[in-house]
Amino acid sequence: MERRSALKNIGGLLLAPSLTFGEAAKQVAPVLRIAHLTDVHLKNEFEAPAKFIKCLHHVQQQTPKVDLILNGGDIVFDMNKENISTINDQWKLFNNTMKSECSVPAKYCLGNHDIWWNENNKGQAVYGKQYTLDQLGLSKPYHSWTQNGWKFIVLDSVHLDIDDTWYIGKLGEEQFAWLENELKTTDSGTNVLILSHIPILTATLMVEDNVVNKWQMLGGEMHTDTSRIINLFYQHPNVKLCLSGHIHLRDKVLYNNVNYICNGAVSGAWWRGNNRQTAPGYGLIDLYADGSFKEDYINY
Repeated sequence: MERRSALKNIGGLLLAPSLTFGEAAKQVAPVLRIAHLTDVHLKNEFEAPAKFIKCLHHVQQQTPKVDLILNGGDIVFDMNKENISTINDQWKLFNNTMKSECSVPAKYCLGNHDIWWNENNKGQAVYGKQYTLDQLGLSKPYHSWTQNGWKFIVLDSVHLDIDDTWYIGKLGEEQFAWLENELKTTDSGTNVLILSHIPILTATLMVEDNVVNKWQMLGGEMHTDTSRIINLFYQHPNVKLCLSGHIHLRDKVLYNNVNYICNGAVSGAWWRGNNRQTAPGYGLIDLYADGSFKEDYINY
């Protein structure tokens, strides 16, 4: 009964439609409005192109206007083990759609479906992440920039596991050292937003199907180095918000004054309606100069 009650309480948190964090409600205007679009999974099936265009138009019709789109990965439907012709078609469709239907600047991180790791293609130039980096004009899968008083840090959270046949959520030593230095060299008065594909911390794994009295934390569903990252964030109170996707569910976790928000999926259940109780949608976030923010999940 206690566990059932706890899950009901968690459900109430997950379904909260809109929350204002910090002192945002007292602010006159945000310094930046962003739309977090994740898990688009675009391909020329399931009426996905028309639905994605509808989403992009919905974003651009917001008032006040959206200044920036953060794309949280799984941009195309699936590159994993696909042939190069299918991959080319999916990326051509995505790039053409963004060019013709979206005037808002966009920044990207890579999802597990944006990586070509067919074992038969090892040694080719497009193997791994390079093809997608070229499509997005990125030199590295993790990067940062500063805009309107906020520091944005995009992480590369998807890596092959030790058997090279499946992925795992983590940073790795080189990227963790880079993140550590990014936070160390960022002025403590600059607010920080982290974007990753795989959640650093999420409550959604507690509602997996077919799990009775047992919660499974799978390495491909949430970061395996969560504790290490959280300890790093604890040393830098200017880390305010971590956005993720991957799960196609909507949840919010507040831990050590850092807000971890998983913003569902533009594609919902892979263009087949709602995924559980989460409708297809995107996150709409107003960022304020004092580090507070107001956010909502928009069913477009």
